[in-house]
Amino acid sequence: MLKGIDPILNAEVLFALRAMGHGDDLIIADTNFPSDSVARDTVLGKILRIDRPAAEVVRAVLSVYPIDTFVDDAAARMEVVDEPDTILPVMQEVQHEVSAAGGPTMMSIERFAFYDRSKKAYAVIQTGERRFYGCFAFRKGVVPPDAS
Repeated sequence: MLKGIDPILNAEVLFALRAMGHGDDLIIADTNFPSDSVARDTVLGKILRIDRPAAEVVRAVLSVYPIDTFVDDAAARMEVVDEPDTILPVMQEVQHEVSAAGGPTMMSIERFAFYDRSKKAYAVIQTGERRFYGCFAFRKGVVPPDAS
């Protein structure tokens, strides 16, 4: 156990988050997302897991992970097929956590475009989220010199 680190952040996840650099993408995906096969194409090359609901995972990750402020697509969600403006409860919950961490309103990404972005990501964390469309992308920002 470490002080100040959310206990759901396991050693493999912390290693990956620390290794990522500015502009690298992190995918946080639900249980139906093809996380294992997609993760094989990522920089890390393997799946990471946190078996908790998406919003809990996002809250924990964003407690140590800065979101990029230099780009418009730093926070994104997979959009509902044929319903790009639909915001499901899981998306609302995650947006709440993103906003609480000082992040932007998430943009939507069409399903197959989300898969393409995911394959280019640094890492994929598969969560225990069982609700559909619980898939999110976060581009890593920077930690300024005066941050603690």
